[in-house]
Amino acid sequence: MGKYELPPLPYSYDALEPYIDETTMIIHHTKHHQAYTDGLNETLIRINALSHKSYITGILSDLSLVPESARDSINFFGGGYENHRAFWESMKQNGGGMPGGRLADEIDVYFGSFEDFKKKFTEGTISIQGSGWGWLAYNQSFARLEFLTTDNQTSPWTKRRIPLLGLDVWEHAYYLKYQNRRADYVNSWWNVVNWSVVEERFLRVAP
Repeated sequence: MGKYELPPLPYSYDALEPYIDETTMIIHHTKHHQAYTDGLNETLIRINALSHKSYITGILSDLSLVPESARDSINFFGGGYENHRAFWESMKQNGGGMPGGRLADEIDVYFGSFEDFKKKFTEGTISIQGSGWGWLAYNQSFARLEFLTTDNQTSPWTKRRIPLLGLDVWEHAYYLKYQNRRADYVNSWWNVVNWSVVEERFLRVAP
C-alpha cells in the first residue's frame, strides 16, 4: 500500500460546533490522528511491510499474520489510524436525526427500535472503563447488526466485525469542552452523526 497519510477532514474544524469544539478538532486531527499515522508507518517499516498489498483493515482482520513482535503496535497504531479515519467521515455539520431505509429496518430487528439502539449505544459507550470506542458493527458470519465496545484503539476488524459507526471516548476527544462529563459529550455527539455514510457502509457489506 505504501506510506499512510493523514486523511483530510471532510469539513472545516469548526463545522461540528457547538457539539464538538474547533480547538478539540484541530488537536484531535493534527496531533493525535497524525501520531497514529506516524506510528503505523514506523511499525510497518520496522517489519519491512510498508509495501504490504492489503489495506490496514485487511491486516487488522488477521493479526496472526503479523510478526508477534509487532502485533500490539499494529493493533494500536493501525486501529487508531483507521478508527479515526472512519470517525471523521461518520460526522457532519447539521447531522443527527435517524437513519432510513434498510439500515433503519435492521436496527429495529436487532435492537427493537432506534430509540432502544440509541440507549444501548449511549449507555454502553459511556460506561467504558478508561479509553475506548463504542461501535455499531456488522457481523458478516451471522448477517446481523451488533453493538460492541473496544478498549484503547482496538478495531472491530480484529474481532471479525465490520465497523459502521464508531464513537471515540478517549479523553482527548472531549475533555477541553466537556471535562469529565463523558455522558454530555456522548449525548451531544448524536447531533452530528452522518447517517448517510453509515447507511452506505451497511449497504456495501450486507447481502
